[in-house]
Amino acid sequence: MLNISTSAAAANAAYFAAVANAERRALSSYFDQHVIADEDHRYIAIDEGDYGALSQGLIDRIVYTAAGGLIDEH
Repeated sequence: MLNISTSAAAANAAYFAAVANAERRALSSYFDQHVIADEDHRYIAIDEGDYGALSQGLIDRIVYTAAGGLIDEH
């Protein structure tokens, strides 16, 4: 039972670290920042501008999105 809760705590910490990274990056980006999950409970933050049109496979793995904070309108 300890292993399950330890694994869940590690996945939870990884998720919140990726969300914090996405939020921080979104403040200075024109593009949305997405947190992507994989089946091993690992999470990464990606900048939509780095990938162009996202594939359906990536879209299906998005678990959180932070809207880009910069606006190019004057």
